[in-house]
Amino acid sequence: MGVPSAHVDTFARDNLPPIDQWPVFLFDHPTPAYPERLNVTAELVDRRVDQGAGDWPAVADLKANWTYAELQRQIDAFAHVLVGRYGLVPGNRVLLRAPNNPMLVALYLGALKAGAVVVATMPLLRRRELRFIIDKAKIGLAFCDDRLLAELQRAAGEAETPVRVVPFGGERNDDLSRELASLPADAGPFPPCDTAADDVCLIAFTSGTTGTPKATVHFHRDLLATCDTYGRHVLKANASDIFIGSPPVAFTFGLGGLVLFPLRIGASTILLEKAGPPELLEAIRAAKPTICFTAPTAYRRLLELMRSGDMASLRRCVSAGETLPAAIFHDWKAATGIEIMDGIGSTEMLHIFIGAPPERIRAGATGLPVPGYEARVLAEDGGEADADEIGLLAVRGPTGCRYLADPRQKDYVQDGWNITGDLYRKDDDGYFWYVSRADDMIVTAGYNVGAPEVEAVLLAHPAVAECGVVGVPDSERGQIVRAYVVLKHGESAGPEMVETLRDFVKSEIAPYKCPRQIIFVESLPRTETGKLQRFQLRQDAKAYPR
Repeated sequence: MGVPSAHVDTFARDNLPPIDQWPVFLFDHPTPAYPERLNVTAELVDRRVDQGAGDWPAVADLKANWTYAELQRQIDAFAHVLVGRYGLVPGNRVLLRAPNNPMLVALYLGALKAGAVVVATMPLLRRRELRFIIDKAKIGLAFCDDRLLAELQRAAGEAETPVRVVPFGGERNDDLSRELASLPADAGPFPPCDTAADDVCLIAFTSGTTGTPKATVHFHRDLLATCDTYGRHVLKANASDIFIGSPPVAFTFGLGGLVLFPLRIGASTILLEKAGPPELLEAIRAAKPTICFTAPTAYRRLLELMRSGDMASLRRCVSAGETLPAAIFHDWKAATGIEIMDGIGSTEMLHIFIGAPPERIRAGATGLPVPGYEARVLAEDGGEADADEIGLLAVRGPTGCRYLADPRQKDYVQDGWNITGDLYRKDDDGYFWYVSRADDMIVTAGYNVGAPEVEAVLLAHPAVAECGVVGVPDSERGQIVRAYVVLKHGESAGPEMVETLRDFVKSEIAPYKCPRQIIFVESLPRTETGKLQRFQLRQDAKAYPR
């Protein structure tokens, strides 16, 4: 933080936590030594064009297919308009709201090139959620896909400070496309803002699986660091790869997997506005991508939909967002020959920090610390746990937690380590095995039961499509295990199915882990990124102990 900032608007930097509350950051090998002045867009796009790769495909969807040079022109045009028409100064926060498409990427990277701080929001968010983000990040300027305008306009109208909302992709008189079209032909390239490597460039909001979202702050160098650690040393992609996936670019899993990783190595990416399993499958059939990023539930659904040979183009499949059940891992490998690369990341850490490269995958294990990161399991006394002892996961590396003006910083960062809130065990070979979220541990009659372990067993039954497991208060046992189950089409709910599933669970794991209650539901509460919201199930369990 000793290098002068380029930011004129210093709100983001002024609201960082005190440095003594930051985690320890590791910048040793293999993370490159980044220069003190760094603009991430210049590194990801301008450098590729300067190296002669301007004609290489960069970003595509079902309508457009831009080369690196075309993407650069779109980025520069938007940056010119941002500064010249809307008066943006470095450090201003710019909210973006759109489904995954090339224009969103151009706006994202154009804002970064101009020195703005991007706040990207997921399309499914509604007025109340958007207003919280606007107020927390002090948004003054927002660009929104015309099809998603109504909710953002309502939120902006209720915000604490004035917000200018500019639509794009439509026919309105104030549509951004009119400003871009009126840009003088001699405007030329936009010179990247002379940002410092540790200037804030991104405020990413957590998905709210545990309640009120937190605003996480990341620097220009952070976006490159995740490419140069996980991307380079675990994913091991190359310029000939074609990326595809389902996570929104507004979610850091999607930002990394569908934008940063491919652009960092000069590869290409396919973006889908609708990326449910049917649409993702159709796009894989048509576009023949080589690397796929999605969540465990999507891989399971793809198994039900795909035909032989549909996944023949893929060579890497990455899963994150929630733990990958062993049943899905084995079924996917049997159907495609590909071992899914599981990983754990967080919005606080920006992307995956534990995972295994293809040649070191072990079924059921999350993997090994990504090169550049350190991880340990903490015992109850705060020291490092013994092998196979369950404890809290602690991690540190070139990225880490910095909450924007949030007292919860002290909960996430302790003694220089990022405490993710996950319970893990580490085996003698150094592999990390997920147990549960710390608040997902169920204590029943003195026994500890990890909810994901029970879920993984239930998911292995051929009648189960989805499930969520939580603890229910009980006067005799403290808690009992309750499972919420979505059955596959054609399966019948009822007492017989309850006993069938309970017998199956007891045949696979210790009987005390077996759900005493099984409730059949049509769907489970999930975030837009596919994470199960167990806190909602726990609220239901408290309200309806049954």
